[in-house]
Amino acid sequence: MKSITDSLLNQISDFKEGFQGAYNIREDGGCAGRQSTKNIRIESKEENPGINIHISGNTKNETVYIPACVTKSGVHDLVYNDFYVEEGADVIIIAGCGVHSDGGEEAAHNGIHRFFVGKNARVLYQEKHIGTGTGAGQRKIDPVTEITLDEGACMEIDTTQISGVTRSDRSTTAVLSKDAKLIIHERLLTDGSERANSDFSVTLEGEDSGVDLISRSVAKGNSYQEYRSLIRGNCRCSGHSECDAILVGGGIVNAAPALYAGHIDASLIHEAAIGKIAGEQITKLCTLGLTEEEAVRKIIEGFLKQ
Repeated sequence: MKSITDSLLNQISDFKEGFQGAYNIREDGGCAGRQSTKNIRIESKEENPGINIHISGNTKNETVYIPACVTKSGVHDLVYNDFYVEEGADVIIIAGCGVHSDGGEEAAHNGIHRFFVGKNARVLYQEKHIGTGTGAGQRKIDPVTEITLDEGACMEIDTTQISGVTRSDRSTTAVLSKDAKLIIHERLLTDGSERANSDFSVTLEGEDSGVDLISRSVAKGNSYQEYRSLIRGNCRCSGHSECDAILVGGGIVNAAPALYAGHIDASLIHEAAIGKIAGEQITKLCTLGLTEEEAVRKIIEGFLKQ
């Protein structure tokens, strides 16, 4: 692998001279390393660029790594990854994407991930997105995530984008069966002239299914963020959407959470809060010896960790 890839892997997936267990490393549109295990099988797709990941029902507390890296300008990587999680499995999936550009051309990665999660299976999906390099070219990451949860399945998504991605469009859709649960935590920071769009659409089809969608974001400089969410409740179910954003400088956030209750026993709620950092918070930290810049940085770090 290239040294840039090694550096990106350390930032997006805690790469320490290698991965333990199953993994697939993608570099500039190709495979830079792959390993399957007894319970997790990774295979190349035949019809499209990408992989199929088969996770056995015998999988318990195992981790599979699927990071993708773009290391130079002019690369436009498109990948299709499908996850087949069998009934009763318990797995951690660590994804993540790093895009590096030192030139004037755009560098981009678009990952289309589909999850088919079996009955009573549990999935923790973690992804970090970063952009690095000094080039004038755009660094773009446009992930598409499609989720189908069978009866009693549970999936938790923890997604973070906090550095250097100039353009991103994140689209997530999910359909939940009876007793299925989906938890999504988004953390997002933009600066300069960066733009980020997040679009979530969750349909609760099975009785007693539920979703908890929480977004924490900071818009600095002249950056722009757009947050859209739609929760459809078509049965007895529960849904919660929360968007909290901090504005710093000339940052702009447009939040549009929406609910659709198609059943009398659908219990749905949304909330959004956007504003600047309170002056008394900064003053309090400054009395402890921090500069105003340091105080703002500490407040933002704490906010994004919630």
